[in-house]
Amino acid sequence: MRLIAVKILRDFWAAHPDAQSPSRAWADEVRQAQWQQPADIKARYASASVLRSRRVVFNVKGNDYRIVVAIAYRLGVVYVKFVGTHTQYDRIDADTVEDSP
Repeated sequence: MRLIAVKILRDFWAAHPDAQSPSRAWADEVRQAQWQQPADIKARYASASVLRSRRVVFNVKGNDYRIVVAIAYRLGVVYVKFVGTHTQYDRIDADTVEDSP
């Protein structure tokens, strides 16, 4: 998969250095993935939440952080829409969010 908006991740790492290693590992796995449908994601990430808006919420670092992405399966593209703490995530609508806090 092609990962778009990696700058959002980098900006988040600057503010939360403890998130860098686990979210970088997640990003590396996404780049190697070949997801064709939501079930492919659930097979690897059982705790991921697949939303009705073609978005997926990933729990990172033991659920300390959340990453919300939009996925264009046919294009093989994953767009990072939000990266934040669990508390920040609770204040957004994952179906519509377009950027991190």
